[in-house]
Amino acid sequence: MALAKLGVVVLDCPDPRALAEFYAEVLGGTVESEEGDAGTAGTAGTADWVDLAVPGGQLAFQAAPGHVPPRWPAPEGPQQFHLDLTVDDLDAAEKGVLALGARPLDAEDRSRGWRVYADPAGHPFCLCAC
Repeated sequence: MALAKLGVVVLDCPDPRALAEFYAEVLGGTVESEEGDAGTAGTAGTADWVDLAVPGGQLAFQAAPGHVPPRWPAPEGPQQFHLDLTVDDLDAAEKGVLALGARPLDAEDRSRGWRVYADPAGHPFCLCAC
């Protein structure tokens, strides 16, 4: 018997609304709610917390003053976590995420079934045709 069930995955970032909008475009989600004012995060008027409903679950984005994105790959420090996003067409998905502001981290090897990118806040994520 499980002790708990997964509720939501939360990503720290400097601008929760902007990152929620990025993932809404990538995953087809809808922003459900915003809370607070993250004036201390350096962007007055930005929500402290944004919930995003996505097909099959939920993501949330939390303001983190002084957010430092993980470095990938960096043997001296872990990537902390990453999202694996399943796609039907790697090339089409890559074109889409790059247009939305992602940047490639490890996408040169076209023979693999996956490629690694960073979202606009620097979190690594993989597009996987697995």
